[in-house]
Amino acid sequence: MTNNFDVIVVGLGSMGAAASWYLARRGCRVLGLEQFDITHEMGAHAGQSRIIRQSYFEHPDYVPLLQRAYENWNELEAQTGIQTLFPTGLLYAGRPEGVVLKGSLEAAQLHGLPFEELSRAQLERDYPMFKLPDDFVAYYEPIAGFVTPERAVAMFAEQAIKAGAELRARESVLSWENTSHGVSVKTSKGVYHAAKIIFTAGAWTSSLLSALAVPLTVTRQVVGWVNPFQNEPFQLGNFPCWMIEDPQKGIFYGFPMLPVGRFGGPLGLKIGHHFPGPPIEPSAPRQPVSAQEEAAFRHALSNYLPDANGPALSLKTCLYTYSPDEHFILDFLPDQEHRVIVACGFSGHGFKFASVVGEVLAELAIDGNSTRPIDFLSLNRFFDH
Repeated sequence: MTNNFDVIVVGLGSMGAAASWYLARRGCRVLGLEQFDITHEMGAHAGQSRIIRQSYFEHPDYVPLLQRAYENWNELEAQTGIQTLFPTGLLYAGRPEGVVLKGSLEAAQLHGLPFEELSRAQLERDYPMFKLPDDFVAYYEPIAGFVTPERAVAMFAEQAIKAGAELRARESVLSWENTSHGVSVKTSKGVYHAAKIIFTAGAWTSSLLSALAVPLTVTRQVVGWVNPFQNEPFQLGNFPCWMIEDPQKGIFYGFPMLPVGRFGGPLGLKIGHHFPGPPIEPSAPRQPVSAQEEAAFRHALSNYLPDANGPALSLKTCLYTYSPDEHFILDFLPDQEHRVIVACGFSGHGFKFASVVGEVLAELAIDGNSTRPIDFLSLNRFFDH
């Protein structure tokens, strides 16, 4: 068994598992290191489902990456024969001047994406579950939907192994250094060497990369699954994914009820609150979800989906890792001879990009640059003034 590799990937969650596959399929000798299990619930990728959409209010420059991400998700499905992307459609609602609707409409118009305004009559006919204030408008994106995160991460990892990658779970990185010949990594179980290293360590990025020089904020986020008063209207096939911008409370989002025989648990209708939770140390013991945290996401149910506001079935936490401007960081670490690549700061909206970020990271490691438009995600933006 060799301790020498072309590329070492630190962190085998969403981005790291994908990167390992894209590297291995291009013939790289890849070592992937994960401090927890593959997959796990300690970071950002757990929770059964993640929304995927192209009318991207966060910034229209993400749209070409999303279009490539769709292609790559489809390729993963073709490779494995297992569906991971489910185009349920996505209902957007809020005040027309809100960040979500204004930005989504701008992205859709700029890139020619399907994004249809729904009249009140259409809304009441097709989606009577939603009870929206008179000053709200609604739009529908038919090509949006959800991706299954744990399944996708496991599939990326499986394909990486089949392509020759060596993946090691329950092995923590203790230290690393740039040497005269490449990089050296010391873990809880050994020492490894490689020409390049990619950090996809999520909430643990700052502790591994003191040279990053960009502050990352890790927050605790709560998602919940409830049992609606009526199940049938909220089932997959009857109910879309959705996103509502509340003028006071921020963005809420949710999914159709997914049959556990097909998707696994948790059971129920999932809802989340896309709003920065309290800052947290990622290695701190996880505390149970409080009544106040549950009440925070129930605000959306009681105000906009009252027929879904039934008893809780499951409450879970995950971690967001925010960059200062809430945009991703995909770049080489400065002053490391282009040997050290970092992907971090996904700020709670990264998973849908895993299939394209994995490809981008492989290109950076092998080719020294990416064919994808990622300049707006470089570290330079924090220092070029």
